[in-house]
Amino acid sequence: MMVQRTPKGFRLHISLFGRRNAGKSSLLNAITRQQVSIVSEFAGTTTDPVEKPMEFLPLGPVLFIDTAGIDDVGALGEMRVKRTFRVFDRSDLGVLVTDAGHWGEYEEQILAEFYRRGIPAVVVFNKDDLGQPDPSLLSDLDAKQVRFVRTVASQGQGVLDFRQALLDSAPDEFIDSRTIAADLVGAGELALLVVPIDKEAPKGRLILPQVQTIRDLLDARSCCMVVKESELAAALDRLKRPPRLVVTDSQAFQEVARITPRDVPLTSFSILFARFKGDLPTQVRGTLAIERLVPGDRILIAEACSHHPIEDDIGREKIPRWLTRYVGGELHFDVVAGHDYPDDISPYDLVVHCGACVFNRRAMLSRLMLCRAQGVPITNYGLTIAYSLGIFERALEPFPSVLEIYRQGSADHSTDRKMKG
Repeated sequence: MMVQRTPKGFRLHISLFGRRNAGKSSLLNAITRQQVSIVSEFAGTTTDPVEKPMEFLPLGPVLFIDTAGIDDVGALGEMRVKRTFRVFDRSDLGVLVTDAGHWGEYEEQILAEFYRRGIPAVVVFNKDDLGQPDPSLLSDLDAKQVRFVRTVASQGQGVLDFRQALLDSAPDEFIDSRTIAADLVGAGELALLVVPIDKEAPKGRLILPQVQTIRDLLDARSCCMVVKESELAAALDRLKRPPRLVVTDSQAFQEVARITPRDVPLTSFSILFARFKGDLPTQVRGTLAIERLVPGDRILIAEACSHHPIEDDIGREKIPRWLTRYVGGELHFDVVAGHDYPDDISPYDLVVHCGACVFNRRAMLSRLMLCRAQGVPITNYGLTIAYSLGIFERALEPFPSVLEIYRQGSADHSTDRKMKG
């Protein structure tokens, strides 16, 4: 199956500006992990804006634009500068790159242009091993609420800090303008939502992910039918044609998978929220770490909200029980709730996070970044449950590109096991 590429117009445009030879191209190569721009010791190597579309975790689809130095000289240089300034017109997020020990009129002009246009900015003091930025300059940037990082791009130093700064500075409308399920269903089409009524559901109400999903579908002029798992079979029989999507509470995954016809796409609210609030590819890759768990490993269960634990609580009892059964031996679980998230997660072999329905997406993406920085895989409740119950591939079928990531990762794991054997 061919995966549709994201058009440029739907990508966050991140543009790199700065003097010639400040290290813009080295920074772009470091952040993309590819030789996108030519790097040379000679100033002015980049002659025209260089574009690199990519899936940039954790922001998603972006377009990086590496520009020629705006301090270029000569007639040809003037043409380059004009092309560079046109890039301002299509920038959603601006990056100003400068040698750590150099700051002058050029840098002030670029910052002023960002400010005039209302473009959020990140300042990168590159070549930090060769010079230090003036402390008064850093204080001035702090006062202006301009984020800055220090890097040695040619050596990959500070790249994770740069990623975090981009995440923190990205416009809110790009971070949050996503749908939960409507893009999977379509206007006029039907989603069938399976909502168990148990101790987790407050009396007289539905839990927040269910309410938000219903509203998301209605806003997109999609249709939705809401049933308990005990009524699912009867509801399917009454329909003239199958629903475009079935969404279930993760705790009823196994029963709903048994009842739902195999040709009807099926997933869970929690998996939808892994995509909506976080980054589904990252968490799918994290789920594969379950295969590497051995008795004695440590797992962190993380909840976004602080709720009073109930009998057979999904995070404190059910997921630990299912994972322990899958691994075949005792695992050690710690639980954190709300904003009580540890800065050091390196002692853990896996983080299992809830759907984060009460977080904004930026907060959840920051947790994914922290896991990435410390080399700890992270998954979520719905993904973990589906994997433990043996229905993971089916739960990912509504997301073809992510399903392909899982299949490739699963094949790589199988190859590794054969080689070790």
